[in-house]
Amino acid sequence: MFIEQVSMTNLFGQLGLGSSDEAIETFIAEHKGLNKGQYLHEAPFWSNSQAAFLQGAIKEDADWAEVIDQLNLRLHK
Repeated sequence: MFIEQVSMTNLFGQLGLGSSDEAIETFIAEHKGLNKGQYLHEAPFWSNSQAAFLQGAIKEDADWAEVIDQLNLRLHK
């Protein structure tokens, strides 16, 4: 049985975004600075399906949750 490794690269691929190291760093640089009180899934740059995926993964404490938390921290800096 193959189990996909959970990583920032795979998260970006799951979200339909560029998943190279450069694309991830560019995305974070362009979108960082979220307000402290704003949940990651509420950010205006997500599509409805991306926001639903992020919210659901955190709510369910899915395998993606740790990587989503890392992204959340980087976008709130």
